[in-house]
Amino acid sequence: MTDPTAASEDADLLAEPRLVVEPGVAARVSAVAGPVLQGMGYRLVRIKISAEAGCTVQIMAERPDGSMQIEDCEAISRALSPVLDVADPIDRAYRLEISSPGIDRPLVRRSDFERYAGHLVKIEMAVAHQGRKRFRGLLAGVEGNAVRLHRDDTRADENADVLLVMEDISDARLVLTDELIAESMRRGKQAERELKQNLGLAPPPPPHAKKSDPARSNKPKPKPGKKPEPVNTKKHRLAAERLRRGEIDPTEGD
Repeated sequence: MTDPTAASEDADLLAEPRLVVEPGVAARVSAVAGPVLQGMGYRLVRIKISAEAGCTVQIMAERPDGSMQIEDCEAISRALSPVLDVADPIDRAYRLEISSPGIDRPLVRRSDFERYAGHLVKIEMAVAHQGRKRFRGLLAGVEGNAVRLHRDDTRADENADVLLVMEDISDARLVLTDELIAESMRRGKQAERELKQNLGLAPPPPPHAKKSDPARSNKPKPKPGKKPEPVNTKKHRLAAERLRRGEIDPTEGD
């Protein structure tokens, strides 16, 4: 049975616009590919045109939850190729390549910056902020229309925290770290389980089960409280016997 709340969230994520977009020829490809992908239930992430193999058009896409399988790439390629052939946004022969965003993925939507808060990122601005265009640091979330970044390359006299307007960003990308790889593996396993459950290849989770929260799974577990001291040891029994014999004054402090 489909969860109506999850379906509503997916629809909102599918309709969410990109804030970091491509110029020129890539923008023409985006105008054709974006609606096709959205109609299939995928989100366009990035389009990159390179001179590899003469000319290669790379289209990055993903499901609303951020997952992407080989089967998804094949389905998109079959559906998108004839549409691009008719629209003809590129005036020369090219090779079409459909891929997932990868672990060190670009961040192009508000939800991307929210989802990967706490991870290391590199950001390049189209409009300079405080006289500079390149920034690197920990992503500290979103405030209004801006991204908060805790820089790791500041001098002693500089403020490490900056607010960067999302629409002024030309490129934002995650930096590959052990923490990012671990979270990506968790997300991949969860997406695989959900896919098998949707296809009926695995039993659904019990009604009381809760989805794990990757943002909380890394937090250390609280240490157990101090164990109570034992009350019936040999030391206690000897003291009781001495008290019975009158060798210890019961009114005397410890």
